[in-house]
Amino acid sequence: MHTLASLRAGELAGIKRLDLSCGLTEFPREIFDLADSLEILNLSGNRLSSLPDDLHRLHRLRVIFCSDNDFTRVPEVLGRCANLEMIGFKANQISELPAAALPARLRWLILTDNRLHELPAEIRKCSRLQKLMLAGNQLQRLPDELADCKNLELLRIAANRFEHLPDWLLTLPRLAWLACSGNPCSDGSEAAALEHLHIAEVEWHTLELQHRLGEGASGVIHRAHHHASDEPVAVKMFKGVLTSDGLPRSEKAASLAAGAHPGLIPVIGKVCEHPEQMPGLVMSLIAPSFRNLASPPSLESCTRDIYPQELRFTLPVALNIALGIASVAEHLHAQGIMHGDLYAHNILWSDEGDCLLGDFGAASFLPPDPQQAIALQRLEVRAYACLLEELLDRCDASPEDMAALHALQQRCDHAETSLRPLFAEICGELAKLAV
Repeated sequence: MHTLASLRAGELAGIKRLDLSCGLTEFPREIFDLADSLEILNLSGNRLSSLPDDLHRLHRLRVIFCSDNDFTRVPEVLGRCANLEMIGFKANQISELPAAALPARLRWLILTDNRLHELPAEIRKCSRLQKLMLAGNQLQRLPDELADCKNLELLRIAANRFEHLPDWLLTLPRLAWLACSGNPCSDGSEAAALEHLHIAEVEWHTLELQHRLGEGASGVIHRAHHHASDEPVAVKMFKGVLTSDGLPRSEKAASLAAGAHPGLIPVIGKVCEHPEQMPGLVMSLIAPSFRNLASPPSLESCTRDIYPQELRFTLPVALNIALGIASVAEHLHAQGIMHGDLYAHNILWSDEGDCLLGDFGAASFLPPDPQQAIALQRLEVRAYACLLEELLDRCDASPEDMAALHALQQRCDHAETSLRPLFAEICGELAKLAV
């Protein structure tokens, strides 16, 4: 984190990224001294409510973050920033997104946790838009013009006021990661699924929390000792606040409803009798030989995960991962759940190619309408196509040996969504190749 004093003293000349969080109520004019180098501007965690009308003087600016401020509308000046690709205004009080605020090169827009009622029809002009994050607003519909954004790949509309999803949304050729839980259109399915669940309860006082294993947007995972069974376990305690993917209660519901599968981390039960009534899940402890397959996307890659540069797979290992994840996805869809975030960074794997799919933060329950449910399943097949492409790109095998896998990957990535195979068919084809 940089300081205002360093900025004013001219000590930051030539930097490409500036991070200022120091209770700002006005935009420091000294930032313009960085115009010839500044590409990423992070002013999150201040008290700003406006940006200067000449912000476009920062002619190299590609990314701006203004989360956790006091904006009530997205500043129109952003639309005049010629190279701006990513805008983040999470957790403000924004109720208006002016059409003029949308820059032509926009790829990634984050307006999570605001007060938006609608999007402007002019969003259709954002032909490069790939990520649109709108969870936790007051939206009841998406403009039909959004259908013109053919490059849209990730959409977060959880925790809004949608009564139904538009049919055109599920025909977008590149849409792969959708979170839509916590809306009226999904609440019924979620409630029905939970009503029929019989989940064990684990009393809080029987758990002894130890060191932290990890932390995500929705909660913190600790290693713990379960005195009742005298075994080590993993305990995830939910933070109880809105995340970029949706509501923790929806994640908890999907995790419980997912059921048992070799490719899922077993859920032992839900935490009860917590002194502060915090929700939590108790899960099996995973062997340390399992590790993340990749890291989340970067600002540059936008929608694609980042793999270790040296990572390579043999064909049997790549096939094992591909079949394992396809089998998990088939199981989840059969349980009426769409994962919503089928990504390598949410997969734990071992050297043999055994894998576990985690993080249900973006999961949604499939609607009762069978046609829409199948369309949503085929949407998730496109996410699988991205994963399969990444595996094949890092596979040490001849083109001839991978020809069938490449053909399957292309079918899963078909621009005509209705022509994509479902996961039962995908598993069948992979099983034949794995023999």
